[in-house]
Amino acid sequence: MKKKVFDIIVIVVIALFLLTLSGFDLLEKSAKFMFIPILAFYFIGQWTERKSKKE
Repeated sequence: MKKKVFDIIVIVVIALFLLTLSGFDLLEKSAKFMFIPILAFYFIGQWTERKSKKE
């Protein structure tokens, strides 16, 4: 599976998960944005993986 396809799948799954939780009012106002740092750390991990393979 190509890297971009996998990244898009991860983003869509996280978005659907958040929308589902939000639809059932299981998220508080500030908790709706809790996956933004998780997504940021995911892409930082991808970047560091690419940097470590080059060295």
